[in-house]
Amino acid sequence: MLKWLWEVKWGGSTLISLYISVLSGLILALQYNGQEAFYSTATIELIVPFGWFWRALHYYSSQAFFFLLVIHLAMILWQNDSTFTRSAWLRLTASVPVALLLLFTGYVLRGDATGEAAGTIAEHISLSIPVLGKPLNHLLFDISRSGLTRVYANHLIGLMVLGGICVWPHLRRYTARFRNHLIVTLLIITIAVALHAPMEPERFGLLHIAGPWFFLGLQELLRYIPPFWAGVAIPMTLLLPLLFLPKGKKRRICVWGMLLWLLVYGCISILSYQRVHSDNRGFTIQKPTETSAEQVTIPETMK
Repeated sequence: MLKWLWEVKWGGSTLISLYISVLSGLILALQYNGQEAFYSTATIELIVPFGWFWRALHYYSSQAFFFLLVIHLAMILWQNDSTFTRSAWLRLTASVPVALLLLFTGYVLRGDATGEAAGTIAEHISLSIPVLGKPLNHLLFDISRSGLTRVYANHLIGLMVLGGICVWPHLRRYTARFRNHLIVTLLIITIAVALHAPMEPERFGLLHIAGPWFFLGLQELLRYIPPFWAGVAIPMTLLLPLLFLPKGKKRRICVWGMLLWLLVYGCISILSYQRVHSDNRGFTIQKPTETSAEQVTIPETMK
């Protein structure tokens, strides 16, 4: 098992997933209208020829890209590769939060219940940052004033350019070809054909709306602590040790600390997922009949 992990070309698979995500994203961009996000997404899904496939391909290839990027980074940390210069390491590890923002803005641009909830939370977190909050929100989101225009521009151009700056020297050194990663390519295409990309319209009776899967732990923390601490300070306790990873014995302490952080965050995410689904489980809408109007079932805990 360990030998297999060492031999897999995680970096190449990551790049192939990124290529598929970018190509399918460009196809979707030709049909997308940020002024009517949900309607535009539904139109792509239902009316545009093979729109459902391109949307699913973009969604699952983006998920695969981020997942493989994290594994690629974990393998570098595991191998204890200290050949990177400090500037190269800062640039490469900065690509992780940039990739996360790209994935996150993709959720927001869906314009569905999940996207609206994620965008609202992100804007509140940005505005909670002292001094830099308003300029940062104006740069990244500004949803309350300009809708999804700023988010769309960042997703399509700003974050892509920033991510390219972070990884360009690395891409020039390491290349990836589709013929060398046929399994990953075929797997992503198969999943896109078999599974539609999620899209969640607003549903009457929901107590809570769950954000993206990587946002669930943060969403749960926001129930107990202020936005700045939940959305900025706590994530920084993971990001800063990663960016400024020391060498020697301190490196091992930092790596174990990051693993512990991820474990705790995973447990909090599971609690958030269970809370959302348990709170919403009791709400069911029945079709109206001739003798009764639309009925809503209320959970026992609320009677």
